[in-house]
Amino acid sequence: MATSERKKSAARLALALIAAAGLAIDAYVHFDLASTYSPIKSSVLNQGELFLGEASVAAVAGAAVLLRPRRYTAAFAFLVAAAGTAAVLVYAYVDIGAFGPFPDMYDPVWYGEKTLSVVGEAVGAVAALALFLMLHAKARRVDPATASTGGGVRGSWPRARRSAHAVGHAPQAPQH
Repeated sequence: MATSERKKSAARLALALIAAAGLAIDAYVHFDLASTYSPIKSSVLNQGELFLGEASVAAVAGAAVLLRPRRYTAAFAFLVAAAGTAAVLVYAYVDIGAFGPFPDMYDPVWYGEKTLSVVGEAVGAVAALALFLMLHAKARRVDPATASTGGGVRGSWPRARRSAHAVGHAPQAPQH
C-alpha cells in the first residue's frame, strides 16, 4: 500500500513538473517575442502587451502548480495553458481580424518559437488536467462521504437541507 501511494505521489510530482515546464516555455517564448509583436496594435492595446500579459500569467501559473500542487492551482495552470494553445491555433488558422480592444493577430506562418510555444502549452495543459484529475480522485478517496454532504466543507449541511434553506425556508426545530 505504501509503495502504491509513493508511486502516485511521484506521478503527481512529475505531472506538476511537466505542467510547470510547459508553462515556463510559454512564458519564455512570449517574453522573448513581445517586442517583435509590439508594432501590431489597436487603438487600445498592442500585441506585445498581450504577449507580456500571457507570459506573466503563464509564469505565475507554472510557479503556483509547482510550489503548491493543489486542485485549484492545477485548474488555473490548465486554463492558462489551454487558452494559450487555443489562441495560437485560432490565430494561425482563422483570420478573425481586429475586434474590441484587440488588434488583428492573424499569423498563419509557423516558425520555431511559435511551434515551441504551442507544444509547451499543449503538453502543459494535458499535464495540468491529468494532475487536476489525480488530485480530485485523491480528495474523493480520502473522504467518500463528502460527495453528498457539501464537498467536505466543515459544518456544511447535507444537500437536502441546504437546498431547502437556499429557497428561503428556515430550518425548523424538531417537533416533540
